[in-house]
Amino acid sequence: MGAALAAKKMTGQDRPYRAGLAALVGLPNAGKSSIVNALLREHAAAVSSKPQTTRNAVRCVLTTGEYQMILIDTPGTHRPRYELGRFMTEEIDRAFESADAVCFVVETGYEPARALDEIYPRLEKAGVPIVLAINKIDRLRGKDEEIFWKFLEPIQERIKPAAVVPVSALDGTNLDVLALELSRLLPEGEAIYPEDVLMDATERFLAAEIIRERIFETTEREVPHSVAVVVEEFKSPDEYPELRRIEARANIIVERPGQKGILIGSEGTKLKSITAEARREMERRFGYPVSLSLWVKVNPQWTKSTVGIRNAGYRRA
Repeated sequence: MGAALAAKKMTGQDRPYRAGLAALVGLPNAGKSSIVNALLREHAAAVSSKPQTTRNAVRCVLTTGEYQMILIDTPGTHRPRYELGRFMTEEIDRAFESADAVCFVVETGYEPARALDEIYPRLEKAGVPIVLAINKIDRLRGKDEEIFWKFLEPIQERIKPAAVVPVSALDGTNLDVLALELSRLLPEGEAIYPEDVLMDATERFLAAEIIRERIFETTEREVPHSVAVVVEEFKSPDEYPELRRIEARANIIVERPGQKGILIGSEGTKLKSITAEARREMERRFGYPVSLSLWVKVNPQWTKSTVGIRNAGYRRA
């Protein structure tokens, strides 16, 4: 039975079908993208150990027999210094505007004051119900639970969440509980997307995210924040039946010649490694062999100008 049909006939438990948008918000590296991937049981959102891996608000779709929840994975909340940061902040604001519920993700043991100061004004303005997800509780194994609950007190008092769910995206603890609590806050209605849709994104966008994720994972801190990926060509056998493989070509944009040298590496070894890893992940995700060409180009201070971020693929609505 399709999700839309289930919506009309009620769920198997005689409860109305629910469908809506839940925005995941929090500071950089709180684990929002990891939670999304764990809920979907699929590597959909870009993840790395570097802050601000997520730049666009990405919509991922979790469909069950009882609900369809569109998970909006947002950039980490921060105070922007340049145009790229302002673009990311606008992506967060747009997610709040469209959300039926918010999942506020806080990292276990992290001082909550900063997260509250950065996010609370948006939560208050949005006026939608909040589920507080305390991520990375796997770090607390065998430790005093009193410390955990003391950590929660200031957050609970200020935001008054509809539910508090300690979770671990790493080992899956309580993710089913988190999904249930969020789904209860969604409005009644039919599914928004067909039940086989996993993400509301083009293959070109996904290809750029895969390449950028590989760069984040294989370079040091000075490079990732100045990197953008622009897919100049993406031809798939789905659109071009004469092709037997995906043909993709992308430019990697950096701000300084030194960053270009780091990405290319000695005799091109670093770039070859990034290309090979990105190609394998694209083949897994798209289901076709992939021919991928990457080129590194320097665009000084692209993160600091409106034209620069637009040319790097970040366009405001």
